[in-house]
Amino acid sequence: MVKKRASLHSLRKNRRAISPAISTVILTSAVVTLLLVTIVFANNFLDARLAENEFSAMKQFTQTVGLQIDDVAWTIGRTQTIRYASKFGQVNFESAALTYTVYVNKGGGYVYLTNYNAGILLFNMPVSKYTIANNYYERIFPSTDSSFLQIGASAPISNIYIMEKLPMNDGNYIRIVVAPTIRMLNSTISTGEEVKNYFKFYLPVLSSGTHPRLSQSVTLTGKTVSVKTDVSINSIRIDASFPKSSLGFDSSFFNFDSITEEVDIPDGSIIEFYTGEVIVSLGIHL
Repeated sequence: MVKKRASLHSLRKNRRAISPAISTVILTSAVVTLLLVTIVFANNFLDARLAENEFSAMKQFTQTVGLQIDDVAWTIGRTQTIRYASKFGQVNFESAALTYTVYVNKGGGYVYLTNYNAGILLFNMPVSKYTIANNYYERIFPSTDSSFLQIGASAPISNIYIMEKLPMNDGNYIRIVVAPTIRMLNSTISTGEEVKNYFKFYLPVLSSGTHPRLSQSVTLTGKTVSVKTDVSINSIRIDASFPKSSLGFDSSFFNFDSITEEVDIPDGSIIEFYTGEVIVSLGIHL
């Protein structure tokens, strides 16, 4: 019994059971771990704020692109390059994503007149860098009207909006979209006692160019301007369809007010449908 008590007393007096060196290593490791966690959190938070600010800046960029499309589309050979700076996202071009089909009624019901395929521009940012919510939609320009048919001399020829739709075939992104739309104007010309009503439609047709991606830029080049004319028209119908709906670029992605627009015009009117082909190239270094 005496021997056992001596052993316990000796163990209690063993000051080297946990050495100061080991304690220092443990404390140092804990501090380093906390610092690493803090640094990772701070970097992620900073990246998220930078991505948010960058996405906001790209809203202005896409509006500039929309205005430049209108300038280039109606002048053959005109070229405009718009540059941007992005750390997290990039501009892509999706060819033939929209189809507009035109029908006319001369008194016996609607008959097919013509159709046009147009591409769209997208600024894509991965949702791992910035996200709002799945199926989020926000209009940028025009701010109140999401019809693909705009009326008036100052009407835009593109819808610009934000869309986050997951999943998509090409990846998970929040996007700013530039989608070509149609501008309609009307005028009346009197020749003696005869009055003629003219209805003119304007559509920029975006086509794919070269994409070397040597810089962060979008280059727009006006290639051709064409017109389709018909007479003795009583009404017009335009349908929007989506050739790449299987890839996710469907009706819900474009979110038009309606996929059919019907225009009731004075009987016997003349229509002129103008299209300006615009070649879109990405990353050309000029």
